[in-house]
Parts: sequence; C-alpha cells; structure tokens
Amino acid sequence: MINGEKILGIIPARGGSKGIPRKNIRILSGKPLIAWTIETALKSIYIDKLIVSTDDIEIADISRKYGALVPFMRPPEFAKDTSKAIEVVQHALKQMEKIDSTNYNIITYLEPNAPLKITEDIDNAIEIFAKEKPDSVVSVCEADKFHPILMKKIVDGKLEPIWQNEPEGLPRQLYEPKAYMRNGAVYVLKRENILNGKFYGEKILAYIMPLERSVNIDNLNDWFVAEAWINYSKGKR
Repeated sequence: MINGEKILGIIPARGGSKGIPRKNIRILSGKPLIAWTIETALKSIYIDKLIVSTDDIEIADISRKYGALVPFMRPPEFAKDTSKAIEVVQHALKQMEKIDSTNYNIITYLEPNAPLKITEDIDNAIEIFAKEKPDSVVSVCEADKFHPILMKKIVDGKLEPIWQNEPEGLPRQLYEPKAYMRNGAVYVLKRENILNGKFYGEKILAYIMPLERSVNIDNLNDWFVAEAWINYSKGKR
C-alpha cells in the first residue's frame, strides 16, 4: 500500500511458451525462472498481494512453493500466443477484487522474462507512480546498440533507413536523441485504465534501469546472457 491505495502484484506465466519451451519453470542458476521474480516481488514494501496468473498446474504449484498466491487458474482464452497483456491483467484484477471484496487502485505487472530486476526497481517505480500520478510507469533501459538510427529496411535489395540516415563514422554513443526501450521488468498501472481496456494510458513515465538488470529472456541467447550476469554478480560478492 502507498498513500492509502492498495497494490496488486501480477506475474503472468502461461504454460505454452514457444521460444524456450516451459521457460517459466526452467532452472536458471539454481531455481525456476519465475522464482526470481516471485522472490524479488515478495520483498516489496508496497505490494499488498502478489499473485501468479497461469493456465498451467505445474507453474501454479511451483509458484506457490516460492510464496506467490495462485487463487485461480487463467482461462484458456487468455493464455494463447495471441493473448494481450491487457486481457490478462483485466481478468486477474476483476477476479481478485471479487475474491477480496476490495479495490486495488494500483497494479504492478511483473514479467518473469526479466529475472534480474531487484526489489528496489519495483518499489522505485511504484514511488514514481504515487508521486507523479501518471497513467503508468514503465521500466526501460538505454537502447544503445538498438538505437533506432541503426534500424534499416530492405527496398529492392538495398538498405534504407527506417527513421533517418545514419551519420557516417559517428560512434553510436553520440547518436541523438538518446533512445530507450522497454525492458519488460516493471509496469505500474492504473486500475481505472485497466478496467477501461487500456494498458498504458496517455501519460507514461519512464523508470530507467541499467543494462545488467534489463535482460529480457525470449530465446536461448538471452538465457545465456542472464546466466552470465548472475554468475558475474556472484563473483563480485
């Protein structure tokens, strides 16, 4: 709770991941991928209730083992490859408000794909939301090597800029304006928007995270990068 407003933490974890089969419960440096986000979120000083929204019994059992609540199973129509985040959050919010007979005015949406976020990332994003009162707060990292100036399209076999011409010989550290991209770690959302079918809303504020906490696992390459960062962090202790 913050400023008298209750906060619901939602971790989405469907069973049908394609890039890495059974990704959410695959072991990452000693524990299931989803456990990293559960353990981090449970340490938040603001989240009143942390739930996992899943359609998978095994994911549900493992989530409960690590301390999250799984008070309902996600219906199949919200667990497809084409299912949208807003559908998952809206369903979970309505279910929990019915179960708890209360309103959760703030929702934190925490994807297990981003296991390297820390509790301070969650709480800092919530504090920005509570202070600035936007429609949402979204975690990002500097794009750097993914700066949009580097993005091309192919027209008749030729490379052409999608956005604008790339300055010849200019180091990418000097590209302007500085670009940021969502890292999938933390989303802080407004109840009113969710119930109206809006995920982000109009006023979206950024919470900037460093590269080493911004790995978002979509494929095996991402998985190995996450493991490398974890091992590197262990070596520094």
